[in-house]
Amino acid sequence: MSVKLILLKSGETLITDAKEIVTEDQQVKGYLLKKPHKVSVEQSILLIEEDNDSIDNSVNVGLKPWITLTDDEEIVIRPDWIVTLVEPLSNLKNLYEEKVNGKSSEMSSTEE
Repeated sequence: MSVKLILLKSGETLITDAKEIVTEDQQVKGYLLKKPHKVSVEQSILLIEEDNDSIDNSVNVGLKPWITLTDDEEIVIRPDWIVTLVEPLSNLKNLYEEKVNGKSSEMSSTEE
């Protein structure tokens, strides 16, 4: 398994340990998501009156369990619900791994 950032048709962005579920003829029938978390991003806004190259480009990133009303840690999702899978930024991947292992707070910041 590997940690991926997944964009769903619903517009939600998930970070999860993902594994393809394939048939004998190598067709992807679904994805097994282990401890999926919804990613929320809020960009800091700084108002200035002149051009400045030292503008703060930080964002606040929040992670919370994707389906909060279950104790299930593994969820199967159909491939037609996934728009794309990409590699997360290393800071985001570290934040996710620390959170699911119980070593991180709910919110953190990362550079764009």
